[in-house]
Amino acid sequence: MNTPTPPTDKDALIASLLERIEVLMAQNAALAARVAELEAKLGLPPKTPDNSSLPPSKGQKPSLPSVPARKAKPHPGAYRLLHPNPTRHHDVLALACQACGADVSEAEQSPCEVYDRVEIPNIEPDVTRVSLHGGTCPCCARRFKAQPPAGLEPGSPFGANIRAFVIYLRAVQGIPLGRLRDALLDLFGLSISEGALVNMLSASANPFKTAVSLIKARLLGGTAIASDETGVRVGRANWWLWVFHHGDSAVFVADAHRSKAVVEAFLGDHRPDFWISDRLSAQAGWASKAHQVCLAHLIRDVQYAIDAGDAVLGSSLKDLLERACGIGRRRPDLKDSTLKAYEADLERRLDRIMTLNPTHPAGIKLKRMIRKVRSHLFVFVQNRDLEATNNGSERALRPCAVYRKITNGFRQEWGAHLYADIRSVIETARRRSVRAIDAIRLTLKGQTICASA
Repeated sequence: MNTPTPPTDKDALIASLLERIEVLMAQNAALAARVAELEAKLGLPPKTPDNSSLPPSKGQKPSLPSVPARKAKPHPGAYRLLHPNPTRHHDVLALACQACGADVSEAEQSPCEVYDRVEIPNIEPDVTRVSLHGGTCPCCARRFKAQPPAGLEPGSPFGANIRAFVIYLRAVQGIPLGRLRDALLDLFGLSISEGALVNMLSASANPFKTAVSLIKARLLGGTAIASDETGVRVGRANWWLWVFHHGDSAVFVADAHRSKAVVEAFLGDHRPDFWISDRLSAQAGWASKAHQVCLAHLIRDVQYAIDAGDAVLGSSLKDLLERACGIGRRRPDLKDSTLKAYEADLERRLDRIMTLNPTHPAGIKLKRMIRKVRSHLFVFVQNRDLEATNNGSERALRPCAVYRKITNGFRQEWGAHLYADIRSVIETARRRSVRAIDAIRLTLKGQTICASA
């Protein structure tokens, strides 16, 4: 009977080398797959604002001639209109004739040239010194003191107009606190510390929160809502600033998340009939009837597929989506029956396009995406309360993106929440043709027009 030979050092070395070879072969296979993936990406076009959701600020502007080209359709020059309510009138009568020098002071004259001279008066602080007198009561021998007049109660020395002006310059114009302190001193002679400016802002939280609750109630009372979000920095964390709007109402929400939980917390038990947004999953599934996806985002994705090499599906689909957007722009002048016919025509055209079989990976991916959102493409055509794109949300968020670039965000969470409330009031006021500074003044007084139609 042969007994097995115990393994030698040579056998152990061969076994360890074979094991090492297997590990290296697995690593080599993984690296080869990664190289193939990266080589495939080398042939893809770059992401630009024209074929993706990149903002225009991320794009590279082309170099243009230093001398601008002549306008193809020049228009007549414009001029400044006379002020409808001038502060004063200054009628000037001619004393002598420019031609012969004769005295014309007694001659009949009429206006032959009228113009305005606009000037800002010197702005100085209007300071009211309040002295509350008191003494000893001759009846009960106790001390008494006069009651302060309404609007001149003890507390902050700064009046409502100053507080509104500070909020406007900070939240609308995005002036940092240090520069805002210098501007108030240089322009108005007001010496206000940064701490006092912060106190003004924090003290305005409750009036704006009350105004936003009324705006939100009006928004949720409608049948449609559009939404979008943009990034914002809060402390050392990345947050999101959401906007929910439709018609003449808009509500901004600052939150640390970009998930469905934000939308669910905003809506509560309410579900609107229609929803407009891009294809972010967190903004989908909230409409009780239909969801309209943004065709502008979709057109850019189609353009990317065309740039990547798809020659079968992309061009026809882009023409169809642009045609749909054109119908949306002309919709106010079209009858309901015409819109119904247009929608049927768009669906027939889409049916023919979807029978095409692209061979390029970008075209295949595009077709799969269109199949997923097909029922959400043309909801807007017959519903005049909906838009073909979500550009309204992007326009509402654009000032917020500018504010973020200027200030780099907020140090504390309460600042982000207050800014969201202020933007809600200001955007709603803009949609209702109310000046931002007037909306801020009325909100601080608890009489905001932004709460009513």
